Amino acid sequence: MGLGVLENRSHNQHVPGTVILAEKESNPVHNSGTAKHGTGKHKDIILTPQPSNDPNDPLNWPYYKKVLVVLILVYGSCLCACSTGPLLNASLFVLSQQFNRPIGDITVLSGYQLLVAGASGPFLSAFSRKYGKRPVFVFSSFACLIGTIIGSASNSYSTLLAARVIQGLSLAAYESLVFTVVGDIFFVHERGFWTSVMAFTLTCVSNLSSVVAGKITFSLGWHYLFHILNACLGLQIILLLLFVPETSYIRHDVFGQTQLEVENRQDNATPKEETEAYRVENVEMESTNVPVKKSFLQEMAIFTGSYSDDRLIPLVIAPIVSCANLAALWTIVITGTITSFYVAVAYVIAQLFSPPPYLLSAAAVGYMSVGPFIGGALGSIAVGLVMDPLTIWLTKKNNGVYEPEFRLVTCVFGLLCGASLFGFGAVSQSQGNIYIIDFMWGLTLFGTAFIIGPCSTYALDAFRGMSNEIFIANVMFKNFLFYGYSYFVNNWTGSAGPVPPFFTFGGISLGLVATTAIVYVFGKRYRSFWHAHNILDKAGINTHPGI
Repeated sequence: MGLGVLENRSHNQHVPGTVILAEKESNPVHNSGTAKHGTGKHKDIILTPQPSNDPNDPLNWPYYKKVLVVLILVYGSCLCACSTGPLLNASLFVLSQQFNRPIGDITVLSGYQLLVAGASGPFLSAFSRKYGKRPVFVFSSFACLIGTIIGSASNSYSTLLAARVIQGLSLAAYESLVFTVVGDIFFVHERGFWTSVMAFTLTCVSNLSSVVAGKITFSLGWHYLFHILNACLGLQIILLLLFVPETSYIRHDVFGQTQLEVENRQDNATPKEETEAYRVENVEMESTNVPVKKSFLQEMAIFTGSYSDDRLIPLVIAPIVSCANLAALWTIVITGTITSFYVAVAYVIAQLFSPPPYLLSAAAVGYMSVGPFIGGALGSIAVGLVMDPLTIWLTKKNNGVYEPEFRLVTCVFGLLCGASLFGFGAVSQSQGNIYIIDFMWGLTLFGTAFIIGPCSTYALDAFRGMSNEIFIANVMFKNFLFYGYSYFVNNWTGSAGPVPPFFTFGGISLGLVATTAIVYVFGKRYRSFWHAHNILDKAGINTHPGI
């Protein structure tokens, strides 16, 4: 048992996701002078996955280039996911009066957008698996731009609905594929921080956009929400076209193959000799056929070839089939459900605090999102600073062997989600101090950061080959939840008060966080089981075993 993670019953069987990461602390059998290592304080860390000798391999990109790619995609997520989703939250009361419709009808505008986001997910997943992520990001940004242009010109409920539906086509890629890009360009010991950056963007920036949107609606009118977003999207599309190359790469994981190959070798040589000989053999073979570095125009082509031999139809259903993996399903459910609870708060904030006794304006309703932004920011910073160092420390304590379950240790702080939802419901019901209510909303986001970041990194490391499908399935699940909420959360809160819905959400949060202990203890055994009974492979949908 490695620090509470149960070993698989067949100790000689390699379990995908389990790797030798800290060579100094590992057994001598794992030492290898040919494996590539990190630099500086990570010089004793074996790079996983092992980069090829191809200069076009995203793992070999200069670090500044990787950071630039991530920042441009983060900017895209801020616009196409974090801004479009909550764009109208602070304006619900204003729009309800202008269009002379119930506030629930205005909420459904966002609901339909999220429905489109969920429904389009499998198709974007299939296309990104087949032809790469770059064309999907480009399509998504342009879809957001077109929808936003329509929103700029809309003066009726039906036109605004059309704008929101077209914007919905942009959400899936910028909510899911951004996580898999982290796996494409960063090594295992670096992923925790960058996954936390993505999680921060998707959970916290949406609250900041509500602050800005409320002020814009109050000062300039809601049309300017779309006008300003148009200009920002134009800049993002230019940056995307010029500086974000394709990150998908057909990789032959030398390090992973080495571990599997050693297990199948005869016993006439020591394991250390077998491992070193095989690595040298692969490195020498690879070094004799080094591709030429692509030119700028080649690298920035929209389409760069096919990355899968599978037909599109099997790839479309792959996100649904991936839910047969119970650990993947758990990741989808816990992150999607807990995310949906803080979104439920955003749905009712204008309803609760625009009427008496609070009488908040659209701008003041928007300012309430400062609390969750600060809470989410602090949580994300804490996770980003702690997760990778803690994981490396646990790996060294485990004789240099990294288990993806180590990522889940920090999920214990996710219990704050449930506690703060109880507090939000109780204080809102008693019409208490608005700052305490906002603090509770912020505490919800603080706890959420300790769920989304670690669980997303766990999925990326434990099931790297099907991470596209897992994150797309997550987008489908949570956006369908959001769509459902748009039909009943406002009515439930209006008829029963804040306590019943938010006490329910808080109890579910506590229960879901408690299940993390089960996944931590039995996760490795389940990874071993899935490796032997991979339903996607049996269905003819190829996944890549590399981490």
